[in-house]
Amino acid sequence: MCVVGPARTIPETLAAAVGSFTEHQAVADQNSPLTFGELHEQVRTFGAALVSTGIHVGDRVAIWAPNSPEWVVAALGVFQVGASLVPVNTRFKGAEAAGILRRAQVRLLVTTSGFLGNDYVTLLRGAGVELTALATTVTTDTSDTSDTSDTRTATVPWPEFLARATDATRGEADRRAAALTPDTVSDIIFTSGTTGQPKGVVHTHRSTLQAAQDWVAMTGLATGDRYLMVNPFFHMFGLKSGVLAALVAGATMLPEPVFDVGQVLRRVVEEKVTVLPGPPTLYQAILDHPERDRYDLSSLRLAVTGAADIPVTLIQRVLEELPFTDVLAGYGLTEGGTATGTSLTDDARTIATTVGRRRPGVELHIVDGDGRVLPGGQPGEIQLRSATVMSHYLDDPAATAEVLSADGWLRTGDLGTIDDAGLLRIVGRAKDMFIVGGFNTYPAEIENILLGHPDIEQAAVIGVPDGRLGEVGMAFVVLCPGAVTTPGELVTWSRERMANYKVPRYVQVIDALPLNATGKVVKQHLREQAATTPIAPNHEEKKT
Repeated sequence: MCVVGPARTIPETLAAAVGSFTEHQAVADQNSPLTFGELHEQVRTFGAALVSTGIHVGDRVAIWAPNSPEWVVAALGVFQVGASLVPVNTRFKGAEAAGILRRAQVRLLVTTSGFLGNDYVTLLRGAGVELTALATTVTTDTSDTSDTSDTRTATVPWPEFLARATDATRGEADRRAAALTPDTVSDIIFTSGTTGQPKGVVHTHRSTLQAAQDWVAMTGLATGDRYLMVNPFFHMFGLKSGVLAALVAGATMLPEPVFDVGQVLRRVVEEKVTVLPGPPTLYQAILDHPERDRYDLSSLRLAVTGAADIPVTLIQRVLEELPFTDVLAGYGLTEGGTATGTSLTDDARTIATTVGRRRPGVELHIVDGDGRVLPGGQPGEIQLRSATVMSHYLDDPAATAEVLSADGWLRTGDLGTIDDAGLLRIVGRAKDMFIVGGFNTYPAEIENILLGHPDIEQAAVIGVPDGRLGEVGMAFVVLCPGAVTTPGELVTWSRERMANYKVPRYVQVIDALPLNATGKVVKQHLREQAATTPIAPNHEEKKT
């Protein structure tokens, strides 16, 4: 295995990759294939265009777009000039995205006017959120989508933006890249908090690079691997275990904008894909595809999964029916990187029912409610400390102090046990978070949105099992006196205001929520009710 390094910053990692893999293919794409040498030049051009546009060291630049070569170029270009990358979830609606851009004081946005039927530029303009810091919007579309009726933000198509680069600004971008330190902020990834307010997780070049390097060490990702990237780049996994891991290892990136099992199977055949990570639902969809046997999948080598409870039978089927020789599972979080992973010698039951052992350089223990370390086998909160732990939450010292101790221990909020073999099992999710098709989903955030409906007086959301997505949301609502809104209407209303994976698949109107003596909703009662009462979806099923 050939791995670049050691490098202290992301631009140094890119430069080292160019030195080691200049003519190797960095990005495989029908329209924009790039060698590592060509990728470096495009990154320098994008960085120079940022300088020409007035982006300074420490400014925030957001990307709200699907996986693509342009996403890779833009992200690396942001790092090149010392700015901070703010990825935005492509499933967000206009108000959700605008809230992130406003809180991060984003000065430049890279987006698209067409993805899954969404025109993100129009969605932002209709969100009703004042974005005083945002001066420039770059669209990856080739046509000019400028709207002269909105003079607050200049909208520039990708080719025109790149044309702003000059020899002078290329030189300035190179000087900035050389001046970066490992403690320079690299990215701010927003992850929904259980209070319903998204938190901006701030990472440095040091912690971000360490996460990428460790994922390469854990998986054996290597030069010559062809990595089909279904995991979205806006997520920690897609960015750090995807784009940056490929940079470290010299692997070829194959960005895939949206998961479609037929398209994935075709690309595996056509591109001789060797690496295909994803949530358990990805492998289930491949196994269940009625024409799977028509595709030559023999190139597949490495599968990496996690993020949800995994049936043992699924891992057994992956090992028996698909050609993967290496199958791994792991546990990580945006605030702390990948903390644990299984090994290549583990059996199907270990891969499915545990998340493996702590990674080198990671300290991990289980504590009780008073912070006392518990002996092996006893459930408690997972705490960890490593070089991949975040710096802080953006503009939120109180929230930072709640989860990050002065000596660097991160309270994950997840519950687990560690057995005598050092294997970590996740036994619960603190704060009632559930996972929809690989997306962390937080009830409080959905509840806060539902309470914006004029007919809803109270709302509580739980996760319930789903055969395709693992879990989906179920909302229990108490309507205002005299209101006659139906569950189906509430689902339709929700689809217009939140990302699809957050939308409750089921809604039940009830007279009152179960409360304890302190007035808190007893969600366990709702779970018991959901488990014993037949429920039917209140909508036509759509892709998440």
